Amino acid sequence: MRLKKLDRAMTVCKVPTMEEALTDGNFLFIGRTDRELSVVCETAHVPKATLERDDGWLGFRIEGQLDFSLIGVLARISKVLAEASIGIFVVSTFDTDYILVKAANFERAVEALTDAGYSFVEG
Repeated sequence: MRLKKLDRAMTVCKVPTMEEALTDGNFLFIGRTDRELSVVCETAHVPKATLERDDGWLGFRIEGQLDFSLIGVLARISKVLAEASIGIFVVSTFDTDYILVKAANFERAVEALTDAGYSFVEG
């Protein structure tokens, strides 16, 4: 399986309203439940009215469009990273999955995944 490193620092945060969730940048993921409104975005574009935030994330995405019938894709990646004692934050979209790790663990994550047979594509 091929992965692509994201070239931007990311932040996970909570905001009070949907209007506050909308922000600039090329990466914006909004999750709303009955308990909270969360945003994952580029650190350079964190909403102004953030209630809580956790900076310092870097990530990669699984390349290509994942078919919904695929089983265990995230389980395998998370197992490799768990065995390396690296925590993750996952964002899933219709097409693929994004795996974020703390910046301090990013190179170790890349190394662990490479050792497990994953490849990283450029560009």
